[in-house]
Order: sequence, then C-alpha cells, then structure tokens
Amino acid sequence: MTAIATVPHTEIERRGLVLILSSPSGAGKTTLTRAIADDGGWGLDLSISVTTRQRRPSEIDGRHYGFISREAFEDLRQRDNLLEWAEVHGNFYGTPRRPVETALARGRDMIFDIDYQGTRQVRERLQDDVVTVFILPPSFSELRHRLERRAEDSPATIEKRLANARNEIQRWVEYDYVIVNDDLDESFRALKSILEAERLKRVRRTGLTGFVDGMLAEPASMV
Repeated sequence: MTAIATVPHTEIERRGLVLILSSPSGAGKTTLTRAIADDGGWGLDLSISVTTRQRRPSEIDGRHYGFISREAFEDLRQRDNLLEWAEVHGNFYGTPRRPVETALARGRDMIFDIDYQGTRQVRERLQDDVVTVFILPPSFSELRHRLERRAEDSPATIEKRLANARNEIQRWVEYDYVIVNDDLDESFRALKSILEAERLKRVRRTGLTGFVDGMLAEPASMV
C-alpha cells in the first residue's frame, strides 16, 4: 500500500476580531450568539454585557448579562471602562472594555450581542477589528408571535419592543452582513460562513508578512 503524504495545517498568526450580532428583540440574535459561542470548534469568547435591567427568570447572572445597579453602571461609564453603552427600553447596557482589548491582542475572537447604538460605538473605536451582522425576522407578524411565545414580557412591554423594532430594523443598511432568520439551522450555517471568511482576511493575518518572506527565502530547488 502506497503511503499518502499529507501537508500539515499551517497556522498563521492573526489579530482577533469582534463579531457583532444585532436585531430587534425576538428576531434571534441571542439564540444565534449562544449557538456559535457554545460551539467549541469556533473558539469564540462571548462578550458579557452589563445591564441595569431586571433579570428574567430564565437568565443567569454572569452568563447572559452582568446585572448591576445604575450607580455601578455610571461609575464604569465615567471611568471610561465601557467600550460601548446605550439606553434601551429604559435600561442601560454596556460592554466592559479591557477584556475585549486583551482578547484581540492575543488573537482571540469575541462575539457581541448588542444593538445598533452600541455597534456604532464599537466600530468607531475598533474599526477594522469589527464585523457586523444584522438579523432580520421573516416578517413583522412572526416577530410578534415570537415575542408572545417567549412569555417573558408583559403585553405592554411587548408592544414597546415592537414599536422600537420598526426603528431598529431600518438600521440594517449600516451592517456588513444581513441574515433573514426564517430557519435557525440555515441562519447558523450562514453565520459560520461569515466568520470563516472574515478570519482569512489579509488585514487581520498579522503573521502573513513573515510567512511569505520565509517562503521566498527558501532555495528555488531542494535536494
């Protein structure tokens, strides 16, 4: 039997990226964020935002959000310890800055579940490190059904979320990619394709110059 030679996978050093998912409430960004963050093969670090809103029964402090007081949030903001922050539905949300900057410098990728206001702030600060994806529902009526099936908000809160959704949906043009979340499996496959392609971008692969220089320094023929 003839042995088949295999070429080892070449790891090239790169800077990490920030993958941001945004959508109106109920369109599926949190589900998709958790799915790809929990898939160990992708090696994503999930950015845990802090918020002043009340914890829902299904949420775990420190996993879904860091639930803090308004006073603690204001202290973080004044010390410039938030990469982004916003007021949404009467509550404050923000992303601690230092863990993100440390991860990117080490070549780690992070995924964010934030709204369009936060996305603008992160892009302004991190620029080429940022990849943005907007998740659209298949229809507005389906968005309403999803919020009602979730059964975690009062009817008044659902109406407020739907009113805000009309404004949020118009922000889709500000994003690099748009996924219509009609089928969760298809949306997940699309998201993985985006991440795979973005990791190969030349601007992020900081080790390419040394890799190519080393290749060109090799003799043209080897015995």
